[in-house]
Amino acid sequence: MMDRNSGKREVVVAKTAGFCFGVERAVNEVYDQIQLQKEGKTDGPIYTYGPIIHNEEVVRDLEERGVQVLNTPEELKELPEGEGTVIIRSHGVSKAIYELLKERKIRIVDATCPFVKKIHRIVEEHSRAGEAVIIIGNPSHPEVEGIRGWGNRDTIVIENETQLENLSLSEGQKLCIVSQTTFNYNKFKELVEKILKKGYDSSVLNTICNATQERQVEAARIASQVEAMIVIGGKNSSNTQKLYEICLKECKNTFYIQTLGDLDPDSVSSVRSVGITAGASTPKKIIEEVHTRMAEQSFAELLKEEEESTKPIRTGEIVTGQVIEVSKDEIILSIAGNKSEGVITRDEYSNDNNVDLTTKVQVGDEMEAKVIKLNDGVGMVSLSYKRMAADRGNRRLEEAFENQEVLTAKVTQVLDGGLSVEVEGARVFIPASLVSDTYEKDLSKYAGQDIEFVITEFNPKRRRIIGDRKQLLVAKKAKMKEELFARIQPGDVVEGVVKNVTDFGAFIDLGGADGLLHISEMSWGRVENPKKVFKTGEHLKVLVKDIQGEKIALSLKFPEANPWVHAAEKYATGNIVTGRVARMTDFGAFVELEPGVDALLHVSQIAREHVDKPSDVLKIGQEIEAKVVDFNGEDHKISLSIKAMQNGGQHEADDEVADVDIENYTEE
Repeated sequence: MMDRNSGKREVVVAKTAGFCFGVERAVNEVYDQIQLQKEGKTDGPIYTYGPIIHNEEVVRDLEERGVQVLNTPEELKELPEGEGTVIIRSHGVSKAIYELLKERKIRIVDATCPFVKKIHRIVEEHSRAGEAVIIIGNPSHPEVEGIRGWGNRDTIVIENETQLENLSLSEGQKLCIVSQTTFNYNKFKELVEKILKKGYDSSVLNTICNATQERQVEAARIASQVEAMIVIGGKNSSNTQKLYEICLKECKNTFYIQTLGDLDPDSVSSVRSVGITAGASTPKKIIEEVHTRMAEQSFAELLKEEEESTKPIRTGEIVTGQVIEVSKDEIILSIAGNKSEGVITRDEYSNDNNVDLTTKVQVGDEMEAKVIKLNDGVGMVSLSYKRMAADRGNRRLEEAFENQEVLTAKVTQVLDGGLSVEVEGARVFIPASLVSDTYEKDLSKYAGQDIEFVITEFNPKRRRIIGDRKQLLVAKKAKMKEELFARIQPGDVVEGVVKNVTDFGAFIDLGGADGLLHISEMSWGRVENPKKVFKTGEHLKVLVKDIQGEKIALSLKFPEANPWVHAAEKYATGNIVTGRVARMTDFGAFVELEPGVDALLHVSQIAREHVDKPSDVLKIGQEIEAKVVDFNGEDHKISLSIKAMQNGGQHEADDEVADVDIENYTEE
């Protein structure tokens, strides 16, 4: 590996510097609401309860766009009822604020950090159980104020050891300990140990955000290795203040600034190594400005000489270079037409954090890359291969967005809220609600699949490129439906797939629309339970019985299989027949002669002796032999008699026998 540090100032920027997940999410939410207002999708003014973040520049920009900051419950009470939108910042608020806004019928957009939401739930649950709750944190911080608002009267805030001296709980009372998400982890541990020594029945929940802890650990490590440390963030930012305190312990030459303008250049002019970190409310732009100034300050003359002797390189342009060195985690390029060398780190080559770059390029290969910084802090040009690919992909996506082109791409990642696909290096997010035209809880089946979609939102600056698969499926089904109804008519036999089975029938997917196969149309015989006959996914040939508007009635009673076609000959009056007792009533038994053909054996025709009810002498499923004493083919009615056989063929007339509608009779 070539020496990248020969006589040049080293500038180390913390990877965890800047917006955390919760803050970035909250800020983006405000800008989203501004856009919705512009598009006429929301009415009334936009408010944030408290500054959305502890950064004056961001807050000032939002104010210029019409966003107003409200700081007290009294201000909320003065809002016109039912007008406007109040955005709750990442710090969260008390339960009382939610109730107040709901009472005022004000639209709420909740941008509370999920980690803070978790603490709210913990405090509420333990307080409801009668436990005392200790919040370790700054009592005046809005996050802590909000957390406290989910507890009971036994909820207290402790920031230092002095406040522990007067801690006293009722005998037998349990204790729950939580923390402000941005509190110093080491200090949290110290205070917890002192509380536990008091012998309370305690449960300790470390609710310090992982990102906060990682940010503090990384800042301490960098500060211990450099001659000067710069901490960037708002003066009211609690997490930035803690970063400053941590760094100051490791490096006496530590500076706390809000913007580049707050930094005295002379204070760091002679140092050979500078570390930079930033609080969770610090925009990336400010961090980059400080980084660039620190990296370029000591090399102004050198850069000027190089610019005079070579073709100038501009940030954002695409350059070509030859690979002169490659390792697992970075590629060094000699930039064509320029005396500069550039570096592509693993992070700037691919989104795959485990990729081995030696498997991707070799020394001597030519490749293109995008210039992202003229000086990476150690005298090299920072290049990005993936951003170049993403830019080209974005142009492709923009073209597809404008033309409403249908794209096909592979699903690269299944996320909690949807799918991520990649088009020529650019990512597209397809929300779960737009993946299918039906609700799908588990999207894992799409992993690695090629899917079709259209771009419905294109905003690469906000990293919002949204795809929609649902509308394609809806349109496809609508076309299939139109074609289906144009193709079928009553009497047609069509193929379908069982989509759903209920107690009253089955819905059959005909390829464009569903038809209903009612239980009465499933067989010429009797079907007791459709779920025992049909299974979802089963393929069927069905008869189109009727079409009423968009309702399709189906049947499996094919005319050629109608058992009554030849019934007149088989069951003519006087014939001796065999059947199975299918069901019974008080007035008689229904006998199945064959599937779809039932006959009535009236109670008066069972025996010469008096029979009170059929169940006294017959059983369901019993096979019997009887004589046909009446046949009505038109109404599908057959009457049987056992008694007539016992009379030597003489039938005693019984008017009740022919009065029962066998086909339409159902037991109560």
